[in-house]
Amino acid sequence: MSTASTIPTATMPSTISTCLWFDGEAEEAARFYVSLLPDSAIESVVRASVETPGGGPGSVMVVAFRLAGRRHIALNGGPAFSFTPAISLSVECADQTEIDRLWEALCAEGAPSRCGWLTDRYGLSWQIVPRRLGEMMQDPDAARTRRVTEALLGMTKLDLPALEQAYAD
Repeated sequence: MSTASTIPTATMPSTISTCLWFDGEAEEAARFYVSLLPDSAIESVVRASVETPGGGPGSVMVVAFRLAGRRHIALNGGPAFSFTPAISLSVECADQTEIDRLWEALCAEGAPSRCGWLTDRYGLSWQIVPRRLGEMMQDPDAARTRRVTEALLGMTKLDLPALEQAYAD
């Protein structure tokens, strides 16, 4: 007897999108975010047709956008909820120039934190990390990973050359 599911297979594959809750700044935030990364664009803006917790008729209710090829939704849901650092967007950067550019743009009117984390002007947490960090942290040489971890823990914005030096020492 088969234990396979009897649930019919959908004709379209399921998709997952991150929904980010804003208090009136969804479109502004989405436009800012798509300006920062390649393969990013606003896909649609839906306006409310009735009074909602996020605004009245004609106000922006939902913005669908693609950020570095991944779909996100920005929702003007009103003041009931706000972001916490428990959820963040992580960007793996190719080099220090990209780290610096994104860090400066996202920290403007926001707040830096430790270990490559920051909170942007909308309250959303980000991790701006070098792509190479994952490789360094997974090295089988425990002394290397310890040195990289110790260097990382002392940083606010990540310094790729310093991390690479710790890795090489």
